Amino acid sequence: MKTNFQTLPLSNDMIQNLDNIGYTQMTPVQSETLPLILQGKDVIAQAKTGSGKTAAFGIGLLNKLQVKKFRVQALVLCPTRELADQVAKELRNIAKFAHNIKILTLCGGAAFGPQLGSLRHGAHIIVGTPGRILKHLNKETLSLENLETLVLDEADRMLDMGFIEEIDKVLEYAPSERQTLLFSATYTNEITFISDRIQRDAISVKTASTEVANKIQEIFYESSEHNKINTLVNIFSTFKPENIIVFTNTKIVAKELAENLAKNKIDALAIHGDLEQYERNDVLVQFSNKSCPVLIATDVAARGLDIKELSMVVNYDVPHTEETYTHRIGRTGRAGAEGIAITLYNEEEIEDVMEYKNDTRVFEGAESLKKVNGFEMKPQNVTLVIEGGKKDKLRAGDLLGALTGDVGLKGSSIGKIDIYDRQAYVAIERELIDEAHKKLSNSKIKNKKFSVWVL
Repeated sequence: MKTNFQTLPLSNDMIQNLDNIGYTQMTPVQSETLPLILQGKDVIAQAKTGSGKTAAFGIGLLNKLQVKKFRVQALVLCPTRELADQVAKELRNIAKFAHNIKILTLCGGAAFGPQLGSLRHGAHIIVGTPGRILKHLNKETLSLENLETLVLDEADRMLDMGFIEEIDKVLEYAPSERQTLLFSATYTNEITFISDRIQRDAISVKTASTEVANKIQEIFYESSEHNKINTLVNIFSTFKPENIIVFTNTKIVAKELAENLAKNKIDALAIHGDLEQYERNDVLVQFSNKSCPVLIATDVAARGLDIKELSMVVNYDVPHTEETYTHRIGRTGRAGAEGIAITLYNEEEIEDVMEYKNDTRVFEGAESLKKVNGFEMKPQNVTLVIEGGKKDKLRAGDLLGALTGDVGLKGSSIGKIDIYDRQAYVAIERELIDEAHKKLSNSKIKNKKFSVWVL
């Protein structure tokens, strides 16, 4: 694979500028996507922040830009204002190869008036968040009729933040004849589904660095029944996983284990067949948006769970079959990440467990685990519940706008947004939850007051 920018069909001015700003060798995502992007193909690429993806789509859209046509030719959608600012800054750097290329950011949380003024003066490239872009389109202060390139950056994060409806509505304003580029850190069924809907014959690119075979470290610890809770706590303190699903064979054990972990200062929630649907939603929302690090589940209750990045799976009870074991541990180590799968067993279960022995699985005594005095597990986020949802015409952009505007939070302090018919859940950094709750309770969303409480 050629990695020199000079091997690409770019103008001398573009190559000279890339050299000036320190772009000499292409990163894997650039070398694999740029030839396709420059041919005008639709591309769906798996790429994390820091992989050089902005330059990949930036060089592509700037290369075909017609500077003399002073109208919006490219639109880059980003999940947060911070990312939009970062992307716009890098695009401006790459755009130095030509004079008078105007790049404008349109994001929620910023005053609408100044954006109107900037739009009246025109732009070649718009970078922004879906909610604010849609607002300008609805008010006819922005036109996409000359759009040639649409980029969805960090598409998985936009889905997490509930932007799919806004994206769909933005697309209604865009020409169907266009190049669409989709970049995502993870490759989920949702991402593939969106690609199928908004792209044409998209070519899928997964760079070598992210194509590492799934690696799951499998460890079995022998622990007596009365010492099982302590062993579990020591597993957490030894490996320090970010999020864990602990599987039990019965709902009674799931309930008791959640209570016992709470007594050990470990934030845990249980999901089992006795929960009402709304209770199940509350639990799943908190686990998926990082408001609870430990989820305890029975196999039946875990059906249909789609947690993209899971650090660890623990079999608190030995699974009844090897098929169940494989299904449980397969939830970790996805998308090239490394996962850990741990199984606890006692003396009576030794015969059953010996059937699992192979060259890669490790069997150890629980005494090999670290015991950390005062160890506790607190969540990264806490969930804010707004008593309003789709039926109230609330969208993710409205919530993000209120939280980054009136409340004054940074987009990076806001996590996943889930909107249901009558309720919306927003993950907020734990240290900022009280401030966010207080300020949002005294603010309006879409000129209307909503009850707000902490889950």
